[in-house]
Amino acid sequence: MAKTKRKKGEQQEPASPTPATSDTRSAFERVQLARHPDRPYSLDFFERLFEDFVEIHGDRRFGDDPAIVCGFARFHGLPIVVVGQQKGRDTKQRGYRNFGMPKPEGYRKAMRAMKLADKFGRPVLTFVDTPGAYPGIDAEERGQAEAIAHNLREMAKLKVPVIVTIIGEGGSGGALAIAVGDQVLMLENATYSVITPEGCAAILWKDAGQAEQAAAGLRLTAQHLFEEGIVDQIIPEPAEGAHTDHDGAARFLDAALTRQLAEAVSLSQDERLNRRYVKLRKFGRWGTMPS
Repeated sequence: MAKTKRKKGEQQEPASPTPATSDTRSAFERVQLARHPDRPYSLDFFERLFEDFVEIHGDRRFGDDPAIVCGFARFHGLPIVVVGQQKGRDTKQRGYRNFGMPKPEGYRKAMRAMKLADKFGRPVLTFVDTPGAYPGIDAEERGQAEAIAHNLREMAKLKVPVIVTIIGEGGSGGALAIAVGDQVLMLENATYSVITPEGCAAILWKDAGQAEQAAAGLRLTAQHLFEEGIVDQIIPEPAEGAHTDHDGAARFLDAALTRQLAEAVSLSQDERLNRRYVKLRKFGRWGTMPS
């Protein structure tokens, strides 16, 4: 079992819950930043944010999936459970992690960890970063859709606080399967969408080269999603992007998680579950369009 120690960084910097208005990056530019090969992944944040991380493996049904990393840790002394999707840095690691695309056993392992958190009263922190769930035949044979649907239902019922952070790509159901929570945070250059811009362009215009236009129409940036109420807080990144300063990005995220977790644990269980229910019921509700 792997263990890491939290690095002691500089003083925390505040994270704003509202979107920055001075940044003029386009939606597709943010897509490219979300996919940047040097962007911090889940394990990079685990190393910088948490103490005494102990990884658990396997779903107790088929096997282990390295595309999802989860286990027990401490966050400023508070016992928690962490779950994160993990991409690889080099060719060997990307193959091992399946490019961050989980299979059913990955989602079932994540739920196994979350059920342990529920049993022992530990808050759950999840880190979303995947282009999507793995679409291969072997994943479908083992029940990819069922595994994702099961997670959606069970995460909605967890009695402990659940804080979700989208740190890179939030790709469709592959992201949703670990993204049901009390609060959804999002790094300012991350993306969250039902389909990739290339996939959308290929369907609408039969031309993946129209991805930039598709990205603008999908409203997949943190700023757009905050406006729609899907994301609760936008976490700023270092000026040129999180890929330029992992420690700086971790400090922003540390401040946001500290504040959100403190609020979540202060609520009673009934109040927390009611708020989660109301939040989820609001998704997809549209008002009257202005004339």
